[in-house]
Amino acid sequence: MAGIALILDLLKAKQSQSIQSLHSYTLFSATVAASAASVAAGKPFLSRALFGDGGIPIFYCDAGIALDEGYIPSLRIASENILNRESINYRTKEYPVELKPVFSAFELKSLAITSLRSFLLFYLPLLEPRPPRDDDDDFLEETPKDKPVDLAVPFRNSVKQIFRETAVVTTRRILERLVVHHVSQRMAWKLLKDVPKSAKRKAARGMPTTLFVYGVSKTTFRGHLLGVAASWVVQIIIEAYRCFVRNPANEDVDDDDSDRKEKIRLLGKKVCSATIKCGSSLVFASIGAGIGALFHPSTGQWIGCALGDFAGPVIAIICFEKLHLEL
Repeated sequence: MAGIALILDLLKAKQSQSIQSLHSYTLFSATVAASAASVAAGKPFLSRALFGDGGIPIFYCDAGIALDEGYIPSLRIASENILNRESINYRTKEYPVELKPVFSAFELKSLAITSLRSFLLFYLPLLEPRPPRDDDDDFLEETPKDKPVDLAVPFRNSVKQIFRETAVVTTRRILERLVVHHVSQRMAWKLLKDVPKSAKRKAARGMPTTLFVYGVSKTTFRGHLLGVAASWVVQIIIEAYRCFVRNPANEDVDDDDSDRKEKIRLLGKKVCSATIKCGSSLVFASIGAGIGALFHPSTGQWIGCALGDFAGPVIAIICFEKLHLEL
């Protein structure tokens, strides 16, 4: 009987110890949950990305739970992956700007192309065939002698055109450097962007037709702006030289004040004319580039821009003639 009583006392003591440990473990779990909730409520955004918005972090104690040795490296790897993913999603865009040399227009290839284009522009009209004359109408008249072709005037015009184009390209290079140093990097990148390559990238995105034409036209407008501005500056300098520096043949020496006012009025008229022509060239070049990009993203954009650049001033002159205005 004494042995049975001893066994019962030991069972009661063990049962009370297990209940007490269970109560202490429950109390500890509740305390841990409350502290975790308070920590989660005040967590910053970055820690929420690591542990979740409302998740409760896991705490371990010595009450029968062992920490896995591979848990800490796996947690570190997971946190590094999350941080790398966040850095990729919020990465800033780079705007690389490549500047060409200032005197790139005087390089051998560029100068040769400019010279060839200028000489063809002024010498090709001399090769046009003349219409044949009717012998029945002028058989009584003396046959006039053919005048020799003057090759000096086209040569002078070709040389002037070469100097003009090289001056425009050099002025554009100077404007590009002014843009890089005085505007933001993003705006400089837009103004110096390679427009045919940009049109090719837009075509690869599969954009709708309307958005594609609008995007190419807007990009061409920005990329062609510095070239038109350089042409405008060179043209204004030439007109100012013609008005104030170069003396006309029939200049009246006695009337200096009226002559100076007339020169200023003529220069203002030339400035307005050059501004309208350059503006129309820029607008129609952008429209032509957008339409030409529909046929081919890069080559069509370049051809459309060139055709619009040539047709813009012609259309402006025709419109002013229809309105009986002098341009």
